[in-house]
Amino acid sequence: MDFRDTPQEAAFREEVRDFIAKECPPELRSPEGGEWGMLSGEGRPMSERRRQWRKKLLEKGWIAPAWPKEYGGGGLTVKEQFILNEELAKARAPRFLDVGIGWVGPTLIVHGTEEQRRRFLPPILSGDEIWCQGFSEPNAGSDLANVQTRAVRQGDYYVVNGQKIWTSLAQYAHWMILLCRTDPNAPKHKGLSYLIVDMKSPGITVHEMTTMAGTRIFCQVFLEDVRVPVTHLVGEENRGWYVATTTLDFERSLVHLPIEYRQITLSLVDFARSHAPAHQRPLVRAALAERLIETEVAYNLSLRVVSLQARGIVPNYEASMVKLYCSELEQRIAATGMRLLSLYGQLNAREDPWAPLQGRVARMYLFSVAATIGGGTSEIQRNIIAVRGLGLPRGD
Repeated sequence: MDFRDTPQEAAFREEVRDFIAKECPPELRSPEGGEWGMLSGEGRPMSERRRQWRKKLLEKGWIAPAWPKEYGGGGLTVKEQFILNEELAKARAPRFLDVGIGWVGPTLIVHGTEEQRRRFLPPILSGDEIWCQGFSEPNAGSDLANVQTRAVRQGDYYVVNGQKIWTSLAQYAHWMILLCRTDPNAPKHKGLSYLIVDMKSPGITVHEMTTMAGTRIFCQVFLEDVRVPVTHLVGEENRGWYVATTTLDFERSLVHLPIEYRQITLSLVDFARSHAPAHQRPLVRAALAERLIETEVAYNLSLRVVSLQARGIVPNYEASMVKLYCSELEQRIAATGMRLLSLYGQLNAREDPWAPLQGRVARMYLFSVAATIGGGTSEIQRNIIAVRGLGLPRGD
């Protein structure tokens, strides 16, 4: 693996840096720069300045850098995508991470019909339509193929009944990608289908869930006799598992995280220099040095995945290694920050003058509890690494 940029990649990196410096106002930059479509992560409407920044990224093709140019994307190489995400993360510029751009669009490009692409891709890019992901159920999380939501075909429609949970921003979404069971007699991986569901359809009820961090990102979604046109089937009937795995492959791309982890750790270093008591500084210094080393390990693991993709190799257990390491590292950084900030670490309001680092450590600590669960638990990732990476036998 060559860590150096080629001359073309170095020129692209400079282009990205110049673009951010000229077009992204300093007041838009923050450690928590990601956005969900046209809403913030807490459901607040996007400011006009963020809209303008989003429009500028769209004009460059950088809202969806991995998409082909014919569908409004950037058509960037794998390494160029990494460079773009790296520089945006370093500059703490909004990146507009959402279900539509990150997962739905790429899945439709691979498995959708041309009619589906023409209908759904443009409003995903513009941010005019928000998407949510209807995969997990109360009894189907890590064992996703165990979903029980049923879809029965009746003429030109599927009639859907079931329940989904942990559905991010479903209360604001216009559309849902739904994994459901269309053949209850088939083996569980082979009787699933992948549908596009209009969230305004009769029979859909959305209940918000308040997280321990005080946000209302997650929802429960109940579907009762919801009619979905057959034209909204993605891929083949009863082969939805293979479409869903495409979505999950995109979901588990985490190249920006090591940079964000390094930034929050460096912020803790700055805080410790001015606030850590003298008798605690050797221990604090050792802990923060260890966290910084770990962020570099995470960065190199991400580079390994990028190098495989650049050679046309689909990462398998390597992606699970990144996900596992990053999710557990997030928890270690958050715990280190809480110990350093002591009781002040419990303050999480951005506007609170007593909250160190604008309350980011407290928010990170609360959200990090779910890091080793969402997107595939640590146990699942270790199983993948053991079987596919180390060649160990599957357990019963």
